[in-house]
Amino acid sequence: MTDSIVFQNQTFVPVGVDAGLTTCDGEAVLRVIKPEDNMVPDVPTYARLVGSDFHDGTIEVDVRARLSSWADIDCRGFIGIVFRASEADDRFEGFYVRPRNGRSCTEPQRRIHTMQYFSYPGYTFAYFRERGIADFEAKADIEMDEWVLIKAEVAGAEGRFYVDDMDTPALVVPEMFAGGEARGGVGLYVDNGTDGLFRNLRVTCTD
Repeated sequence: MTDSIVFQNQTFVPVGVDAGLTTCDGEAVLRVIKPEDNMVPDVPTYARLVGSDFHDGTIEVDVRARLSSWADIDCRGFIGIVFRASEADDRFEGFYVRPRNGRSCTEPQRRIHTMQYFSYPGYTFAYFRERGIADFEAKADIEMDEWVLIKAEVAGAEGRFYVDDMDTPALVVPEMFAGGEARGGVGLYVDNGTDGLFRNLRVTCTD
């Protein structure tokens, strides 16, 4: 693991994670892992794309979640993206999936929590759950240890989130909590117990 990683002609800097290159099925991929000694969820734990300055546009990336050796039942393979991240990494918008809640999950209550929008600081999944707010989660037909394409379309305060080959977004957030003027970096996000693999990050800015 190093302080910066070059992958597919992009440079990443770890923020609260370990990151490096590895192979999966003979293909080079970027690996991002949240350390076991940091169990606080929905905090700055991502590999930040150096030089990114994103306001409006599209972010797409292939993600593949595996569980770390120490993961427990509450670790759901959390993996996704952050965007509009401040230079200090103390503010960002986030979107991730929980593949362990997907296709093979037999618990209906978990199935409806397969994807999640959140906004740091303050508006985490715990904030929404404690207040019974279900507007920022949705189902997805995905699985652990499989490649999943996630896509975010961002315009002003609105975020539209897709998984795989969906024609219509699985989750629409009309008013993201950081508002429509925020801009900043893009990152590849993991949370508790996730050994995350990434490839083919594509960031398209429309402004």
